[in-house]
Amino acid sequence: MEKAEKYEEILTALTYMVEDEDDPVAVMATVACELHNTFSHFDWTGFYRTKKDVSLLIVGPYQGTHGCLRIAFGDGVCGTAAEQKETQLVDDVTTFDGHIACSSLTLSEIVVPIFDAKGEVIAVFDVDSNAPAAFDEIDKEYLNQMAVWISKWDLRAP
Repeated sequence: MEKAEKYEEILTALTYMVEDEDDPVAVMATVACELHNTFSHFDWTGFYRTKKDVSLLIVGPYQGTHGCLRIAFGDGVCGTAAEQKETQLVDDVTTFDGHIACSSLTLSEIVVPIFDAKGEVIAVFDVDSNAPAAFDEIDKEYLNQMAVWISKWDLRAP
C-alpha cells in the first residue's frame, strides 16, 4: 500500500474511533498511536501543547522514547514551527540551527503547528525519524490535514 493510501485509511479510522470523544488527551494519544504503529520510520510521534498566554510547548501524548518536557517558542524545530506558524520539514537535523536533540538518534523531523479558530498555535505535532530525509511532501500534506482535523479539540495544556 502506498503512503498516501495509508494516511487516507488512518484519517478514516481515526474519525470513527474518536468522533464522540470529548477528551483531547485521549484523541492525541490515539492519533500518535495510530501513526506511530503504521509507519516504521516514525521513531518519535506525538504532541507538544501550548499553555495559555505563555510561549511554551509542553510534551503531550506521544509514542517512542522520552521527549523533551518543555520547549520555548523559537527553540528547536518544534519551537520554530510554533513561533513561525509554519510546518517544518527537516531532512537533516544536524543542519537545523538551534536543533534540540531530545534523542541523539534523531536524524530527520517534521513538525506541524495546530491552530485554534483565531489562528493561534494550540499545539504542534512532531514526528522524528532515525533515518535521514525520512519525510516528504506526502507526509507534509497529510499531517497538515490531520492538524486541521484535530484542531476542533482544545489541545492546550492546563
